[in-house]
Amino acid sequence: MATTPGSSSNQPPSRRIAEELRAAIESGRFAAGEKLPSERALAQQYGAARNTAREAIRILSEEGLVTARHGSGVFVREPQRLFRFGSDRYSRSNRETGLTPFRLEARRQGKEARIDVVGITRERPPRDIAERLGVSADEESVLHRENHYFADDEPVQIVSTYLRWAEAEGTPLTQPRTGKDGIYGRLEELGHVMTRVRDEITARMPTPAEAEVLGLLSGVPVIEVLHTSLDQESEPFEVSRYVHRADLTGLLYELSVE
Repeated sequence: MATTPGSSSNQPPSRRIAEELRAAIESGRFAAGEKLPSERALAQQYGAARNTAREAIRILSEEGLVTARHGSGVFVREPQRLFRFGSDRYSRSNRETGLTPFRLEARRQGKEARIDVVGITRERPPRDIAERLGVSADEESVLHRENHYFADDEPVQIVSTYLRWAEAEGTPLTQPRTGKDGIYGRLEELGHVMTRVRDEITARMPTPAEAEVLGLLSGVPVIEVLHTSLDQESEPFEVSRYVHRADLTGLLYELSVE
């Protein structure tokens, strides 16, 4: 006997099936990691065509609730988030571990980090970057370092770091490997000791290029963190644009109240 999906009888059958499966996932009837019935079984259960069942699974996949494993079936996605620890990620005690903030955050959460350096170029900065660094947006006034970040080989963020070209030229900052303590170690050698940070956080839909790099399903947004480092003179000396997958990333800030 076919099960009657959901309440909205005027919805397409695929959406009604997806609605009932979604409710089953959210209630725990289908637990994280559990395999869903096959398309054939769902079609029989709901008295629908197999294509209708396939469309219902596609809807759940786009919502990030299920994931298909080739040759194995469709499984309820386990909620996993890689947290960005905003309040202490640049602390000296963390830097003394010898790990970059991302590698340390990944290790704390039992994940294997990988960082791919995909570009180091001198270029004209976007207007918002130029304003924060106090450089010209009409000249090649910045060094742009772009890295792609992975946790357990899954892409999780794109980071575009901008430095003043006048300071970076001829230094290890123009190389993929910048040496001990990374770019902040080299910037300290240039006289910039990080004393404050400013993070501007927004949510938006990804550009097509971002969606491709991050492997995003349709409808999944990104979290953008525009980070500015300020030195002992309260001078901005580095700006980074972090584009995080919203389905795999959380932000954690613990701040003192004065």
